[in-house]
Amino acid sequence: MQYSKSGLQLTESFEGCKLVAYQDSVGRWTIGFGHTAGVQPGDTCTLEQAEAMLAADTAWAQAFVNHIVKMQLTQGEFDALVDFTFNLGSGNFSHSTLLTLVNQGNFSAAANEFQKWDKAGGVVVAGLLRRRVAEQNEFNS
Repeated sequence: MQYSKSGLQLTESFEGCKLVAYQDSVGRWTIGFGHTAGVQPGDTCTLEQAEAMLAADTAWAQAFVNHIVKMQLTQGEFDALVDFTFNLGSGNFSHSTLLTLVNQGNFSAAANEFQKWDKAGGVVVAGLLRRRVAEQNEFNS
């Protein structure tokens, strides 16, 4: 499956675009739309570079979801899982109850797993909870 325009808009809306490197809520250097690989303090980028990084980063998350999910998904389910993987990483998704339930075909129980991932550094973050609710809504659409 392919990450849809709606899915990409979900990612963009929660990441926002920062053209100067900043530290996220757990101290990881980030730039553009949530790009973290190789980012150093003082790095800058253009909007075009930020969009290219987002395309590459979501393509990787898309490929991972296509690889690890064994069940047929709706577009909304797929988009929610790609955003989740983009935000939390493949390790968290691959070891999650969310993935287990999806691969068992228990989509209603899987949808309830999103909101359990609302912490950064062990602390509840309101923005993460809002994102998980949005992913859950996309998953159920």
